[in-house]
Amino acid sequence: MRKTVALFLSGCVVSTIAGVSTAAVAGPNITVDVGTGEILSQEDAFQRWYPASLTKLMTAYVAFRMIESGQITLDTPIKMTARAAKEPPSKMGYKAGSQLTLDNALKILMVKSANDVAMAVGETLGGSSEKFAVLMNAEAKRLGMYGSHFMNPNGLHSDDHYTTARDLAVLTVQMRHEFPQYMHYFDIEAIDTGNKIQANFNALIGRFQGADGMKTGFVCPSGFNLVGSATRDGRNIVTIVLGELKQERRATKAAELLAKGFETRGTGMTLEALQPYGPATRDVAMNMRPSVCSKEAAASDSWDGKDAEGHMIQGSPYMYRMDHDPKAELVALLPSKTNSKGIDLSRIPIPIPRPERASVTDAADAAKTVN
Repeated sequence: MRKTVALFLSGCVVSTIAGVSTAAVAGPNITVDVGTGEILSQEDAFQRWYPASLTKLMTAYVAFRMIESGQITLDTPIKMTARAAKEPPSKMGYKAGSQLTLDNALKILMVKSANDVAMAVGETLGGSSEKFAVLMNAEAKRLGMYGSHFMNPNGLHSDDHYTTARDLAVLTVQMRHEFPQYMHYFDIEAIDTGNKIQANFNALIGRFQGADGMKTGFVCPSGFNLVGSATRDGRNIVTIVLGELKQERRATKAAELLAKGFETRGTGMTLEALQPYGPATRDVAMNMRPSVCSKEAAASDSWDGKDAEGHMIQGSPYMYRMDHDPKAELVALLPSKTNSKGIDLSRIPIPIPRPERASVTDAADAAKTVN
């Protein structure tokens, strides 16, 4: 792993690998030309990392695969289960029993990154969160994401839920090749819930030339993650940035890597041919909690990256201020089905048909039948 030491105020920020305190380093990254598969830059691409909400890219991919196989449609109702409703933020706060279409659920996942909706998607499509994780891992294996393992559909932390920058690049490139018809979910500027406009957490959208995706992620152990995508003159480039110490830094880092990527050609390295490299510690995920969520880290800088008017300030020569209010797409729950007494019929289980009991005469006749 690189030796870059991140300084925080007058001292070093520390993280933990296998319980040993070490100086924090900037996280892994990789930048790839989607059209050619050419690697434009990379650092520590095989280092194990916690994906946080970047997990929702795999959740969406599994859903897309199920749509293409005819198992579901974008109109499939996603039911908010009791378990899903209890998931911690970021969340929509929908009540258990409420429903929304998969189409709206995907919009919410990519903009709001709602953990409750992601869990509902997993439980609805997979039968349970655990069964959906089996589907996620099966797709990861099929794609050759051999450094990844998924435990849930939303990315909430588990030591056994991990990936690598290289694997996320494999997934992202595959998604953009296989499902171009669904890429509009990843560049939505905002969603409108009817009483609130929620802007996309991805600060590249509307602020970096050609930005068209894809997803942010954060839990304390992961640091600030971002899968960024941009297209210029028909050339699509994606970058994976993991483990940044600040929310705004993941965006400026991604912008820098994308901008330099558009200036780069002919490296001779491809994502498909890239072989594992790095020290033995690459298979042990770094825990960024002390660097980003400790009391010391919180006290060092409370700035949220916005000016007095609430506009995001871009500390990057490659980004600019959004020159319009975010264009919001409306999302809503499906109307509840009620009877004349106002009882929500969606909460009443559908009766399972029982086989008819055969009469004595029927049984006697059946006994004479030879199959």
